[in-house]
Amino acid sequence: MKNNLVVYFEIPVRDLGRACDFYSKVFETTLTRDVVDGYQMAMFDSSEDSFGASGALVVGDVYVPSLQGCFLYFGVDNIDDVLARVLSHGGKVLYPKKSNGELGSVAEFQDTEGNRIALHEEKN
Repeated sequence: MKNNLVVYFEIPVRDLGRACDFYSKVFETTLTRDVVDGYQMAMFDSSEDSFGASGALVVGDVYVPSLQGCFLYFGVDNIDDVLARVLSHGGKVLYPKKSNGELGSVAEFQDTEGNRIALHEEKN
């Protein structure tokens, strides 16, 4: 297989407006709202020629935010900066930045919807 196995993800949310505000400010990105198969969604920016998977925030009866379940890692340039934005926009730090040696650093936070999300920063 040439590509990474994971190509798309969905993050369950209760309040799409609140979640869009949080994620757009924390990751300094734009989300595009849409309705897909009857579900309200906000898609993360993506490009076919960029590395990694893309995804969306989704609200609906089958989408339940949780600290358990699948665990997503967002690649970032600076974990400290992102965690500062998490805190200033209503999130909580669950696992502070920790070095994983040659693999870089990781951290975890809880978003405004109750999901556990991880961060990864490559070693410089």
